[in-house]
Amino acid sequence: MDYLAAMRAFVRAAEVRSFSRVAAQTGTKVSTLSRYVSALEADLGAALFNRSTRGLTLTEAGRTFHARASRILLDLDQARADTSMLNSTPRGVLRINIPRVFGRRHVMPHMRDFLATYPDIRLDATLTDTTVDLIESGADVAIRIGALVDSTLIARRLASQRRVLVASPDYLAAHPMPASPAALAQHSCLRFALQPADAWYYRPRDPVRGTLRGVLDDTSRGKPDTAVREIAVDGCLRANDSETLRDATLGGLGIALLPTWLVAADLHAHRLVGVLPQWDWLLAPGPERAIWAVYPPKKVVAPKVRCFVAFMAERFGRTAYWDRPPFVYTTGTAQAVPTTPAVLPPAPSA
Repeated sequence: MDYLAAMRAFVRAAEVRSFSRVAAQTGTKVSTLSRYVSALEADLGAALFNRSTRGLTLTEAGRTFHARASRILLDLDQARADTSMLNSTPRGVLRINIPRVFGRRHVMPHMRDFLATYPDIRLDATLTDTTVDLIESGADVAIRIGALVDSTLIARRLASQRRVLVASPDYLAAHPMPASPAALAQHSCLRFALQPADAWYYRPRDPVRGTLRGVLDDTSRGKPDTAVREIAVDGCLRANDSETLRDATLGGLGIALLPTWLVAADLHAHRLVGVLPQWDWLLAPGPERAIWAVYPPKKVVAPKVRCFVAFMAERFGRTAYWDRPPFVYTTGTAQAVPTTPAVLPPAPSA
């Protein structure tokens, strides 16, 4: 027996007090409706209707079952309607998982506009640098930085993940500007504790009309398949937090290899200076590093996930806004050029 169909037949028959009327309204045979109700009565061990030539009337058992069955069918129809609406309009709780520092600087500052655009969405944000199992955690979407590992997750590239060598003007006033990667051996290099070795990797950048593009210019990247070279580095500080390394660099402790999304505002404000901009710099060789939106594979991706990913991609831009420089670097000195500065969310004070 199709219990749900039998419940619907019973409830409808109780409302119109006739199998024949239900049959006419639904296009179902009277014999089929009668069998549904008979099967329910056999299952429940009680008669649901008193049958007479004048029609159907509910028994005491029928009234009890009708009250509960009507409520169940109403809840089921509402659940189906609510779920269908979720798949047509962005709404509901959106659970996002984002890296701690990047999330504070380049995701959360945009969420006011996102929630204003999609007022039926409620945001549940987890900021962590731990790679979380999205399915186990119940997260809808995550932003991840670096090289993607093989997984069943769906990924969309949002922006490049680029790193640049930077130092403070005070540090460079006390130490000569490195003229080549080999000269880094004479400097205090602030290292990221999670990098695989005490080494940095580099490859030539593309020259443009005989000059170098700016440190922040994403259009002059070296090709990913260009062979990289390795340089051993050492210094007075090693830390597992990029923001800590930024603060130490601002304080004049040495040269650091940091993401452009972290130091763009400092470079724009001349609090930091680009070092050896004629090279692309990497923490490790290997596949392309980028900023990705990832989410579990589903036959139908919820509109709230689709609109979040599209919103962030649009906000970052084809070239991420932090990689659009208003000036270029040649020998470590910022030189103004007539371009419009990228609009950056305000960075937390150091």
